[in-house]
Amino acid sequence: MTDNAVKLEGLAPVRAAPSPAPPSPSPSTVLGADGQAVNWTKVFLGFGGMIVGQFMAMLDIQIVASSLVQIQAGIGATADEISWVQTIYLLAEVVIMPLTAYLTKMWGTQRFYVIASIAFILTSIATGLASSVDMMILTRALQGLAAGAMIPPIFATAMTIFPPERRTTANVLVGLIVTLAPTIGPTLGGHITEALSWRWLFFINVPVGALVVFLVSRYGDFDKPDPRLAKGIDWWGLGLMTVFLLAMQYVLEEGAKNSWLQDDAILWLTVLAAVTGAAFIWRQLTYRQPIVSLKPFGDRNFTLGIVMTFVTGMSLFGGTFILPLYLGQVRGYSSAEVGTTMLVSGLTMFLSAPIAGRVVSRIDARVAMVIGFSLTAWAIGLGARITDDWGFKEFLTLQVVRGLGSMIAMIAAQMMTISTLPVTLMKDASGLINLIRNVAGAIGLAVIATILTHQTVAHYTDIAAAVSTANAVSQEMLSGLTAMMSGAGMADPDGGAHKAFSMLIRRQAAVLSFGDAFMFLSLGCWMAAFLALFARPGAATANLAAARAGGAH
Repeated sequence: MTDNAVKLEGLAPVRAAPSPAPPSPSPSTVLGADGQAVNWTKVFLGFGGMIVGQFMAMLDIQIVASSLVQIQAGIGATADEISWVQTIYLLAEVVIMPLTAYLTKMWGTQRFYVIASIAFILTSIATGLASSVDMMILTRALQGLAAGAMIPPIFATAMTIFPPERRTTANVLVGLIVTLAPTIGPTLGGHITEALSWRWLFFINVPVGALVVFLVSRYGDFDKPDPRLAKGIDWWGLGLMTVFLLAMQYVLEEGAKNSWLQDDAILWLTVLAAVTGAAFIWRQLTYRQPIVSLKPFGDRNFTLGIVMTFVTGMSLFGGTFILPLYLGQVRGYSSAEVGTTMLVSGLTMFLSAPIAGRVVSRIDARVAMVIGFSLTAWAIGLGARITDDWGFKEFLTLQVVRGLGSMIAMIAAQMMTISTLPVTLMKDASGLINLIRNVAGAIGLAVIATILTHQTVAHYTDIAAAVSTANAVSQEMLSGLTAMMSGAGMADPDGGAHKAFSMLIRRQAAVLSFGDAFMFLSLGCWMAAFLALFARPGAATANLAAARAGGAH
């Protein structure tokens, strides 16, 4: 019997024991194949600590979003410099994520997670104490490395330590954290800054991180390390991957604001990303001990699941990005008003998580994905009809249905992705899934930013051409604006009226561009719903059954 089979069978519920029967375990334990008891209370405490760590790491992506103005003033940064507080965190996260599978195999999940958590605490303190923009960018980069290391191990752990009947619940928890943390981040960050100061956005991680370190170090002994992996590390592969991911992420983050390939730096970084990306893939396929195993892509369900993960990443991060942007730019909402409106998505995801888990566990994953992506696509599609007076009430249905659909789609996609994958590839798969989700988010934001910029100009040109001074309605509006300016005592009422008229056209063009962005996200979800039909039937428990069957022989 293989070690994996022994371990997995040891976590399975025990049926009638042969005579003579062993002593009855307590309700919180089951007996393994080797006669050792597995204490589920300790397992859930250890796994719970990792869940809290993942939530903390993902929360810090968006928690500073609503407080950038205060942080900028506190460290004396320019508008361009302060954007790097967000960008560098994401760059560092993306670089470390693919390495987590290799490092958790080499050091063991428990030791790796504790080290990452301690590093996150220390870098959070350093970031909170930062007195200059250069110091904050450095500490945020280190914090992003630690945070990126804390996210992927959760999914792999959930798929390897829990038996089938508990796996859906674990997946619901993972899906809930992935969706909830970015949604409530800006709202929570705004309230913390208002009540205390922006530095507490980072200091708050200290007590929470200490809890994570305690729980994981005491109860998180889920696997054994393999020190042999320390020999023969693929340094060339590591270098190529780092350059590839850094260049790609920078292009995605900065491309839209720099006119993409019209900017020399973006152009050459795109070429660099393409060359190093191809070289990295070749290296991983040919080296005897790759730092990132690409074997999971040989499984059709995994490959399709990665596409679904990509779409849900774009939908999740894109929706979280576009809504506050509209509310702030078009409606002029304050941070508190934006947070209140956005809170609907977070509450819906939180409340619908048990429903989504039940739906996914009782029907074919392909059907669940079609349902989830269709609901998400329909809800986001409502935004295509957006007008300049949409607020909390108008976005309510969109956010509620999108929240429910996204939760169903995400959980189903995760289950389908690993449904036919060998247990031995779970850690590799987890790192790739989280990397793709983050990259998808970056691509989604870049595409949406480009759509908003390009379509605003296009709609402005179209409206300005259609609305001329010869148009009776336009003339009447201009006359009214001129009279209003004149009544206000303006020196040049006619010029002021034309300027105000131009601003009205620009506002309408911006609103239409937001509608185009919503339609883009909706079409992506409809495409994912269609692709879900091509997945192979496969229960998430298939691998466990196969492992047991192999062990029996």
